[in-house]
Amino acid sequence: MPIPVIIDTDPGLDDALAILLAFASPELEVLGLTTVGGNAGLAHTTRNALRLLHLIGRDDVPVAAGANTPLVRQDAVSAAGVHGDDGFGGVPLAEAPRGADARPAVQLLVDLIEGSAEPVTLIALGPLTNVATLLAAYPGTAAKLDKIVLMGGGAQHLGNVTPTAEFNIWYDPDAASRVFASGLPITMIGLDVTHKAITFAEDWEPLRAQGGPVAEAVTGMVDFYTQTYRENLGVEGTAQHDALAVAAVIAPELVTTSALHVDVECSGPLTIGMTVVDLHNVTGKKPTANVGLEVDAAAFNTLLIGRILAINAATPAAPPAG
Repeated sequence: MPIPVIIDTDPGLDDALAILLAFASPELEVLGLTTVGGNAGLAHTTRNALRLLHLIGRDDVPVAAGANTPLVRQDAVSAAGVHGDDGFGGVPLAEAPRGADARPAVQLLVDLIEGSAEPVTLIALGPLTNVATLLAAYPGTAAKLDKIVLMGGGAQHLGNVTPTAEFNIWYDPDAASRVFASGLPITMIGLDVTHKAITFAEDWEPLRAQGGPVAEAVTGMVDFYTQTYRENLGVEGTAQHDALAVAAVIAPELVTTSALHVDVECSGPLTIGMTVVDLHNVTGKKPTANVGLEVDAAAFNTLLIGRILAINAATPAAPPAG
């Protein structure tokens, strides 16, 4: 049986590829998407989720809007410099024929978790504001989750938005702190492994050659993402952060994890958003997450590219972009 999953997301270029990977994978049943502000503002991330599902003919899957701002901090800013002002690098996609679900994101999470015959895996690809709100408002429902697999943080490879912090955790560190302290089963897919899950321009040539609606959208996003990496970091490859979190649910053997205690710095002016991972059990505190430390990058690349090729081949001609 496929694993029932809900994706909490802030699309986002790498989120888009992660979502496509999830829908292209028979191992997963995507019950719904909830959106959060992060890579772009909530209006953009919600619109992007709706447009992406419309592109692949999945307007049947509910999309609910959640938090636009962090729980506490007032100074978080979006990642427009990486993902463009709209989150999708200006790549044109047709508008969805529907709006977001009338339910707030947390209510959709509750309804889907409670309504599932099997325990749900929550895949969190953005700031953890919605997830922390679920934990606070509906702890009994949250306890029914099979696990949370989140993209965020780092153990040895520390930061990408500051020297010490990864963006998703930095954006809402208070939410992340509460999630890691929840006692729920958590898998943390952080920068230690996502910075080894690299795709290069030539990896996408089979998709470019295949053509089709998904190919056009994905290659446009990849081209924008690659240009950003080239200009900001001087490298040609792009880290597929969020897709690796989805891949870790599809094929857990891709990522080697270790059960470790993780805490989050919420106030330090130089270290806010840092995930403090007790790699050597210095504190003696019990583990709070299975932390990704190694990845089979070649196998991940094969999975990602292959599944995107497959969903492109299965997607009919795209409606005109507007």
